[in-house]
Amino acid sequence: MELDWLLAPPLPEAMPRQRVLYLRLRDAILSGRLAPGTPLPASRSLAASLKIARNTVLFAYEQLVAEGCLLADRQGTRVAPLPERSVAPSGGEASAVSLQLSARAAAALQPEPAREAAALPFAPGTPDYGAFPFRSWRASLERAWRDAGWRQLGYAAHGGDPALREAIAGHLTTVRGLAVDAAQIVITSGTQAALDLCARLLADHGDTVWAENPGYLAARVAFNLAGLRVHDVPVDSEGLAPNEDDWSKHPPRLIMITPSHQYPTGRVMSLPRRLALIEQARRSGAWIIEDDYDSEFRRAGPAPPALFGLQADAPVVYVGTFSKTLYPGLRLGYLVLPHAIATDFARATTQATRAGQGIEQRTLADFIQRGYYTSHLRSMRARYAARQAALRTALREAFGSSLELSGGEAGLHLVLWLPDSIRDSDVVKRAAALGLGVRALSSYTRAPMTCNGLVIGYGNLEEGMLAEAVRRLVAAVQAEDRQRRED
Repeated sequence: MELDWLLAPPLPEAMPRQRVLYLRLRDAILSGRLAPGTPLPASRSLAASLKIARNTVLFAYEQLVAEGCLLADRQGTRVAPLPERSVAPSGGEASAVSLQLSARAAAALQPEPAREAAALPFAPGTPDYGAFPFRSWRASLERAWRDAGWRQLGYAAHGGDPALREAIAGHLTTVRGLAVDAAQIVITSGTQAALDLCARLLADHGDTVWAENPGYLAARVAFNLAGLRVHDVPVDSEGLAPNEDDWSKHPPRLIMITPSHQYPTGRVMSLPRRLALIEQARRSGAWIIEDDYDSEFRRAGPAPPALFGLQADAPVVYVGTFSKTLYPGLRLGYLVLPHAIATDFARATTQATRAGQGIEQRTLADFIQRGYYTSHLRSMRARYAARQAALRTALREAFGSSLELSGGEAGLHLVLWLPDSIRDSDVVKRAAALGLGVRALSSYTRAPMTCNGLVIGYGNLEEGMLAEAVRRLVAAVQAEDRQRRED
């Protein structure tokens, strides 16, 4: 049998010949080039014909015998019988049919802004990385490694590292006015992971979850992937605004809200609306998932009270993250749960996912306990407030009396509302061509709700970039306005 092709060029660089021989024999067997029952030369004979060491051949043969691709007995070495492969029609149609994601996965394949857009001026949700307190964080990280033991190298304890849970509970009590303790805290890998846990542990497949419209697109993905039915509820000037039909025809098991700074409109849920939602949720047997989005970055005055702390027995789960206050790559967030479910939720979380990041959790605990986190928030709050004020002034000068902005109470973005004659998605395309990362408000909206505006981030907008970025934005809006008039 001619087997010279087994080691024919080109050979992969830096790969031992025994590995090359093994892989090419395996591929030939699995593809059918070497049919079942085909006898192979003895190891000495094959080694001589290929001009390689016999041990090289022995390695390949022994590995393939162990994997069931070859049979070796007194009759010699031959190709083992394998299950028959289905023959794919030309063009790979069989693969397209048999190798596909679930129907639910379509929710995760919706178009989204390119990753690189996050680095562009006006990209929403991007913090100021240049202001990160590297020295303080590095000191906390070094202490975490110095004091690390085997526990920090394994899976995290139920609910997360005890030191971090204590630190977060203390921070929320002091800064956010929530009377919580460490037993109510569950550490997560950010907001998306927290929403996924809520969808799987607080609801069953087929249950209904209410989502804000317009709202946080990634939340819809988490709920759809968990097999929940998403019902869109419009947002007005006071936040989520369900009507009687919503409650009677689409009774929720979960209600997802961003009441402190609604994403993306920036509106704040009024206190009467908060109290009414808690009461109606209690009567309906629903859980409220409160994402306290951007409450750390208030422009003026204290943040509005969280729903979680309004009533002791409220069916509310509180979600927090460090993605905007520190950096997204940290991948640490948390859930605050009522005492009634906290222990069981933490145990179920451990079975649903194996948490790690022990060193990072200890680092963050030290960072909070030493006051670095509070100091950093204070500094960034002032920085973002000044940045927003400068952006407002520049936009007002550029657009004049036609300017309509919302969402300035907190956070890292504003919404610039556009007249109906100018389509926001078309402006975004023009802006992207000019190097801007603005997003269309309509992309966050589901029918029959309609919104037309631009979501403008200012977290990563350095002072020297402001004038030029606004000039480009005006150019994009004016170009689209001219195009519409000509059409």
